[in-house]
Amino acid sequence: MFPFKDAEIGAFTFFASALPHDVCGSNGLPLTPNSIKILGRFQFLKTMTHPRLCQYVDISRGKHERLVVVAEHYEKNLEALLREQKPISGLKILQIAYEVLQGLEYMNKHGMVHRALAPHNICMDQKGHIKLAKFGLYHMTAHGLDVDFPIGYPSYLAPEVIAQGIGKPSDHTQSEKPVPSGPKSDVWSLGIILFELCVGRKLFQSLDISERLKLILTLGYVDDIMTVLAEEHGCLSIIKDLPENTLALLTQCLTYQPSKRPTAAELLCASLFSEVSPWYSPFHKPRSLFSPSLRCADLTLPEDINLLCKDEDTDYLAERSIDEVYYLWCLAGGDLEKELTNKEIIRSKPPVCTLPNFLFEDGESFGQRRDRSSLFDDTTVTLSLCQLRNRLKDVPGEAFYPLLEDDQSNLPHSGSANELSAAATLPLIIRERDTEYQLNRIILFDRLLKAYPYKKNQIWKEARVDVPPLVRGLAWAALLGVEGAIQDKYDAIDKDTPIPTDRQIEVDIPRCHQYDELLSSPEGHAKFRRVLKAWVVSHPDLVYWQGLDSLCAPFLYLNFNNEALAYACMSAFIPKYLYNFFLKDNSHVIQEYLTVFSQMIAFHDPELSNHLNEIGFIPDLYAIPWFLTMFTHVFPLHKIFHLWDTLLLGNSSFPFCIGVAILQQLRDRLLANGFNECILLFSDLPEIDIERCVHESINLFCWTPKSATYRQHAQPPKHTTESNGGSRATSHISSDYQDTSKTDLAREPIRLSDLKSEVSPRISAEDLIDLCELTGSGHYKTPTKKTKPSKPKLLVVDIRNSEDFNRGHIPGSINIPFASAFTAEGDLVQGTTTATLQSFKGRVIVIVGHVHHIAEFAAHLVKVGYPRVCILDGGINKMKPTGLLTVPSPQI
Repeated sequence: MFPFKDAEIGAFTFFASALPHDVCGSNGLPLTPNSIKILGRFQFLKTMTHPRLCQYVDISRGKHERLVVVAEHYEKNLEALLREQKPISGLKILQIAYEVLQGLEYMNKHGMVHRALAPHNICMDQKGHIKLAKFGLYHMTAHGLDVDFPIGYPSYLAPEVIAQGIGKPSDHTQSEKPVPSGPKSDVWSLGIILFELCVGRKLFQSLDISERLKLILTLGYVDDIMTVLAEEHGCLSIIKDLPENTLALLTQCLTYQPSKRPTAAELLCASLFSEVSPWYSPFHKPRSLFSPSLRCADLTLPEDINLLCKDEDTDYLAERSIDEVYYLWCLAGGDLEKELTNKEIIRSKPPVCTLPNFLFEDGESFGQRRDRSSLFDDTTVTLSLCQLRNRLKDVPGEAFYPLLEDDQSNLPHSGSANELSAAATLPLIIRERDTEYQLNRIILFDRLLKAYPYKKNQIWKEARVDVPPLVRGLAWAALLGVEGAIQDKYDAIDKDTPIPTDRQIEVDIPRCHQYDELLSSPEGHAKFRRVLKAWVVSHPDLVYWQGLDSLCAPFLYLNFNNEALAYACMSAFIPKYLYNFFLKDNSHVIQEYLTVFSQMIAFHDPELSNHLNEIGFIPDLYAIPWFLTMFTHVFPLHKIFHLWDTLLLGNSSFPFCIGVAILQQLRDRLLANGFNECILLFSDLPEIDIERCVHESINLFCWTPKSATYRQHAQPPKHTTESNGGSRATSHISSDYQDTSKTDLAREPIRLSDLKSEVSPRISAEDLIDLCELTGSGHYKTPTKKTKPSKPKLLVVDIRNSEDFNRGHIPGSINIPFASAFTAEGDLVQGTTTATLQSFKGRVIVIVGHVHHIAEFAAHLVKVGYPRVCILDGGINKMKPTGLLTVPSPQI
């Protein structure tokens, strides 16, 4: 994306054709509104980046099929030159023609035709270079099929376009469509425009539309079109005096037969432009973030960074890309419909004035005539940036060039640093609407992403604060570790050959997040189909399960114009969080996952766990769609974005904490209801506060021993671990707990039936040692003089008899013999040790002892309401080889 610089942001509006409400497509579903189709096709135009094209920015859909398009805009155009009524020199004509042809050639390479080429759609920037506007109107409207007005202007349409007419199919369900115009039609339009510039006035002005079209069609019967046009408009002498190159260019452009008319690319290669072509260097599209090509040129800075900010009058905002400026304009209160209404492009009328027009049998009409405000208005309105600039007037230049070094990241970069720090503590939804805050975050992430993967650790660090919505797609890709030539890999996958899964994909896509305009468009469906099929084909050991489409949706939405990146993100996400979930027989993986989740509920909320188990409301009944789709099946996209911003910073156990946090938000209703009411509650899940859910999930994660969520079917650990910085409480440790060292202190895999029989989770001996902060001498770490004595992070309860306990026990543990701990009713026997246990209620309690008793003891504690209870995997025998067990000193 090029810098904004001297451009402006413009907006124009039009209506899509309305479809009948009682007609369905071949699949039995209602027809997709034409405005949705246009919105989907428009997205491709945002990728059309070239110095000779006005950059498309955004499109919004309003009431009654109204669409508002936002694009780069310049007030000066060739129409202004024609109004001066002065012929333009031959060299200038060649320069204009060459630059227009450059834009047309780029469009043709991407399968596009302008069709609306006219003097007012050929803009000029401050340096006088050409910028083609409205070049995407023909493409986004499906060659004019989705609108009620013709694309193009009668005076500039090519003869073959006029001869074809603008007929549209009357049956909206039929697939037969008119043949679209070819790229040579734009060459004819360019020839007419250049002819007008040469003579200094417009052609066909004295003729009405029908006469203009008739005249253009009759040109096929003459040998010299140039002479006929010149004689018709009384400018034959001017044409004869034109330079040879200019006259030859006009003659080739105004060739009547399309088969003999050259294309834009052929004209650019002709010797006609030998005088002006050396002025231009070939255009190379900027390097993408994920490619094997070097991007170093984008990261150069002067040795003294202050040189970038020494000019107080520098317009730093103009150095940002146009999509960033528009995004900030919207945050600063920009309203497209309000701007168009103020310019009287959009005119609203009271309902009583919009009554329909009735036509009687005798031909007499009664009621309102057609509202002209619904017709196509070619006016482009310039959006005022005054409000945005006023909002950012106190942002100094240094904020546009943030320092990226780790030791500089905490230094204040501007006078408003305190305000930004205060904004960072506000709720996320407020931060995302704060113009100044988002400006700083976008600039910082933009520079960090350009340095990816070198600055990967800093991206992780900043993502823990928040992720700016504008760069969320690339930020997620960086968090998932996507690298390399992803486009080449994606292109190499066969997405066309039919496979058995095609039928299921076709059925699932029309039901996946179809409330979203982008994903519900035909373009969205086609992209869905290709990305899902690419994943299925490239993972032959896995199969397509319902829910994969929901997993794909967030990545496709954020990378709508980059299917390769959407595919790469999904391919990195699934192994990390859903390893082996998509096996043909995934029952053992799912059952283990749900069992661990059930233990997490008991660990964090025993009262809720006891109630759900009593009424038989087990996770199998409600949690499978949660975890199989990572909550994308149950939450809308805007909530998923905030949820996954944090999820991607965590490991594969973090979804357990999200699930428990959701249950805790529904806790009161669950505790008050029985099985049937709970089923109804989850059939239509109530509103969930996602920000609260995220904060509670982090808190739950911090209280969960890392080995408590061990799964033998989780992804095997990588040999290299990522250093993401920060503590467990803030970084959500990205590396999963697995048996990496294969030591005797690690968790041991157990049978699924044994795992299901245990209410509380197990933790490993090494985890116990880490949490107790034990040293090799068998004591807690001695605090330094400058630090306060730290309490143990947990309480160890040894349930062996007193004789075994006195032979050797874990330092700091208490002894509650299993045989005398509980009454016949299941209550704890009161005593000194149980009082100690009660005082530690709410902290992590680890039960150690003989293997065949610890699970039962833990289950009793959960039953009487003790939270955060877990058992030592392998029992006390796991601790004996460590040398950490102590023997009480003899009493003197």
